[in-house]
Amino acid sequence: MTASLSVRRQPGSGRPVAFLHGLASSGAQDWPDAEWGEELAGRPRVVVDLPAHGASPALGAAPTSRVLDALAEALGGEEADVIAYSLGARLAWDLAAHPGVRIRRLVLGGLAAGEPFALVDLPSARAALVGGAAPADPLTGMIVHMATLPGNRPADVLDLVEGLAAEPFDPAAAAPRQPVLLVGGVDDGMAAGIDELAALLPDAVVERVPGDHVAALHSAEFRRAAAGFLAD
Repeated sequence: MTASLSVRRQPGSGRPVAFLHGLASSGAQDWPDAEWGEELAGRPRVVVDLPAHGASPALGAAPTSRVLDALAEALGGEEADVIAYSLGARLAWDLAAHPGVRIRRLVLGGLAAGEPFALVDLPSARAALVGGAAPADPLTGMIVHMATLPGNRPADVLDLVEGLAAEPFDPAAAAPRQPVLLVGGVDDGMAAGIDELAALLPDAVVERVPGDHVAALHSAEFRRAAAGFLAD
């Protein structure tokens, strides 16, 4: 039985909108009420903390499929739209086909076209957490930096990275059939491949907004694009 994830529900009317945040963050951090409270015309908001993040339990080195099961349980069977960013977008891409959810449309921001977690040097990352040398690999060093930011559980985050890497993201294997808006910051190298991802989708729109990986997420342009795409 999968441990229940933390879900914060904001009431409203109409079809719910579910939010999935990025790595080493939380629902409250990526989707603050001050930014999204008035953006979706009063629709209910369902803000999920990913495993090992926020108030959600850790699932150890659970593979991607088990994480998707936990997300499907959190969202339930009600039809919803999804707005997801970075790691959340990577998971939402596959979640769209999960039999336990009904997703109408997806807004996926900051999504990398490949699987970065398989390249992380986990032994050196874990050694750094207990006082060892900083990882020589830049990607691994970035993951360690993110995992050790205040409010995170570094060891649990690295376990999650290990599990996700065991079932790498393969966008061509199960591309969403729903309409998808792909959003990337103009200065976000992680989202540089969203045109390639769009080519895999039967119904895709690509939009670039100002900012790098962090700034794009909190830009008014991102919020307007998402709200407009989900308004139909």
